[in-house]
Amino acid sequence: MVTPPAGTAPRDPAKAWHSRTVEETWADLGSGWDGLSVGEAEKRLVENGPNQLREAQPVRPIHILLRQLKGLLVWVLLAAGTVSFLLGELLDGGAIVAILILNAVIGFYQEFQAETSIAALKRLTSPRARVWRGGKVTLVPASAVVAGDLLDLEAGDLVAADARVVKAASLKCVESALTGESDAVGKQTEAILGIDPPLGDRTNLIFMGTSVAAGTGRAVVVATGMGTELGRIATLLEKAGEDEGTPLQKRLAGVGRVLVWATLGIVGLLFALGYWRGTAPIELFMTSVSLAVAAVPEGLPAVVTVALALGVSRMSRRAALVRRLPAVETLGSTTVICTDKTGTLTVGEMTVRRLQVAGQPYEVTGEGYGPGGEILLDGRSVSAVPDSVTELALGLVASANAHLEQKKGVWRVIGDPTEGALLALGLKAGWSQERVEREFPKVDEIPFDSDRKRSTVIRRLPSGVRRAFTNGAPDQILPLCTHLYTAEGVRPLTEKDRQALLAENASLAGQALRVLGSARRDLGPDFQGPVSAETVERELVFVGLTGMYDPPRPEGKEAVAKCRAAGIRVIMITGDHPQTALAIARELGIATEETACTGTELDGLSEEDLKRRVLRTHVYARVSAEHKLRIVRAWKSHGAVVAMTGDGVNDAPAIKGADIGIAMGRTGTEVTKQASDMVITDDNFATIVAAVEEGRGIYDNIQKTLQYLLAGNTAEILLMAVCVVVGSPAPLLPIHLLWINLVTDGLPALCLATDPIDPDVMRHPPRRSTARMMDGRFLGTMMFTGFLTAGVSLGVFFAVLKTGDLALARTQAFTVLVFSELLRSFGTRDKRKPLWRISWLSNLPLLLVVALSLGLQFLSLHNRMFGGFLKSATVPLAESLPLLALGAIPLLTLELVKIFRNGGVSRAT
Repeated sequence: MVTPPAGTAPRDPAKAWHSRTVEETWADLGSGWDGLSVGEAEKRLVENGPNQLREAQPVRPIHILLRQLKGLLVWVLLAAGTVSFLLGELLDGGAIVAILILNAVIGFYQEFQAETSIAALKRLTSPRARVWRGGKVTLVPASAVVAGDLLDLEAGDLVAADARVVKAASLKCVESALTGESDAVGKQTEAILGIDPPLGDRTNLIFMGTSVAAGTGRAVVVATGMGTELGRIATLLEKAGEDEGTPLQKRLAGVGRVLVWATLGIVGLLFALGYWRGTAPIELFMTSVSLAVAAVPEGLPAVVTVALALGVSRMSRRAALVRRLPAVETLGSTTVICTDKTGTLTVGEMTVRRLQVAGQPYEVTGEGYGPGGEILLDGRSVSAVPDSVTELALGLVASANAHLEQKKGVWRVIGDPTEGALLALGLKAGWSQERVEREFPKVDEIPFDSDRKRSTVIRRLPSGVRRAFTNGAPDQILPLCTHLYTAEGVRPLTEKDRQALLAENASLAGQALRVLGSARRDLGPDFQGPVSAETVERELVFVGLTGMYDPPRPEGKEAVAKCRAAGIRVIMITGDHPQTALAIARELGIATEETACTGTELDGLSEEDLKRRVLRTHVYARVSAEHKLRIVRAWKSHGAVVAMTGDGVNDAPAIKGADIGIAMGRTGTEVTKQASDMVITDDNFATIVAAVEEGRGIYDNIQKTLQYLLAGNTAEILLMAVCVVVGSPAPLLPIHLLWINLVTDGLPALCLATDPIDPDVMRHPPRRSTARMMDGRFLGTMMFTGFLTAGVSLGVFFAVLKTGDLALARTQAFTVLVFSELLRSFGTRDKRKPLWRISWLSNLPLLLVVALSLGLQFLSLHNRMFGGFLKSATVPLAESLPLLALGAIPLLTLELVKIFRNGGVSRAT
């Protein structure tokens, strides 16, 4: 053992440990084959802290609650409610305060649930680890592991810290959660010199949070806690989640600012005008407060909250769990979806697809690790598994160390996923692992070596002959072969055979298949020497080629096509090999380009270069967590609304940094789910398309509801303002404004916000992130509607006022205004289709609410008690029906304008 000098501290954990030899690593860390002494380990633990990820700052509920009160619209409502209480309008003030409380409670709950991303990372660390201390293996808490500790590893272990491999026997690790690569990675001990490989190619390092799939080994710890690759992702995650506000929140904030300044301007102008005309200040103050209350749509926050909440409920029935309410609308604004490959667009399981044996190409069907599927020759199922396929499958199963298990009808692999795919092929060919172990017991094994790129297992045949089964890279096995297995038997391998097999290998690799070559050798009684690669792996009989890959999800291609039709760009970002990524991308219709942009290329790009590159790149391969976050930010710099999907830990920073993060529910890690805005419970990319449709529909509903509310408020302001300007009595009393807010701005608005989604919503391109909710067309329609509605009510008011009956004039103007706004709700449902092309029964709640409100308004004209509450004069039925007809004038006029403006669209609808 190398005795560490007193006070030795581990060097910078960011050092390129993969480029150092084992001896250099020992020297740098002051460790050796016996590990650290107990005393030295305790000393380093005190100096450098425990091996755990930094906790996120504690969530303070009071801060989250106060954040719910930000925004100009909230403050305007709060001020309006306060003034209402001071003036004795308790019902009006109480309604405003209740809306604010409801909105704050819902927002508080959603945000409080979202603040646990960093804490979730801790669940991925191993609770205990086996380390060599003072020449003996001991079990210690993972948090007590320090740099210089020697980890003892075997299949099934979770890796406790980043470490440099110093001994490996068929050691393989599953790093998909960290790198995105589905294959288990073989580990070796040699230094990697002259290059700076991406994380997935650092085959002499193992990383915290990954797992050992097969083999055994030892590794000396080079980084712990926040210094590990997992810790680096945790740091990125802390920085990635800066709250920039969702598109909906930004648009509503803009609406709030407009309302504040418009209200202050109008109220101030009218107050000054009234004061100049000699109106009493107290009367002016009462009128100004009434105008301010009329100008603010008190129901808007509740309408938005309910619309989003119902969208969340609908999405949960479509296998999407929304963790933050605004996420539903944000998806509707999405212009770019950056998606991981492994487990998101693909099944996430290696599957054998092609066999080349005895001069015949076979196809293999079926998904996952189960026995389901067929073996096809020339596209037709073989009646019986050919002997050649049986021979190849036997060699593949005989070499596997993984195991398959079936639980609740689902087949899973314990160990290397690649070996799981080979075992599944064995089941289809009639070779179960139990049968092979029983009939061909293992005698010896030569583990996989990254230099040899092959492994060999020796088994005893029933005849007593020992047979060596060798599997590995075809170009490494072929030079060791002297004979070829054919349908007619074994014959000498010719140079022509070699060239044909190498060409077939290249063809399969070009299809993004991982190709495995298989050979065998019978060790006769004259076999000499110990079992080694030099003595066994020679004079082999080449058997065949096996091509396998992680297949795309069957529904993925259709989902990608729907995204493209909706004007949404789909970008694949994966840690897998470029060739594999491109093949999957082409198959799904994501890309047609010839090359993928790799992580190494990204490292050489400045931020400005990357901003230009992202506009023409659809596939990124061999990327790290930092690369994914950079790509997301580059797209956002172009004004794109970016959604990021994924399942691994390496996806979490980009998921949190995107406008909306989407985690996979079945295969996703806990940290990814906690960092996300939405979890897809069926891991189906097509569910995202359904979420986009839902989001677009919700935005349309919120926009048309906002227009309905503001057009009505504009009419109320104009009605009051004109009378102030001309010096006539106020046409509406405070109780009238309150009733209008309750009857026309309340329930009808909620019904509009929950209107069924237009089936044509996915035929339009996504909205620009810079698009304003209140654009020119919106404001034009709002003002025209306000003038039209106010004009009808003013006409009635001044006509009746000539009779000298102010109470009757107010009653009839108030009634016409209520009728106008209630009837107008039907036409607001669609800005293109005319009223008669919209099914009345498709929004039955709106029909019932309008009918009930009309009935109550008629009742107030005839019932003295109810009329007294609303301060309404009695109006005979014969005079009430004409008021309803007058109230229909704005609706009919707007429908004629709609037909004139969208005539072609309406006729085609």
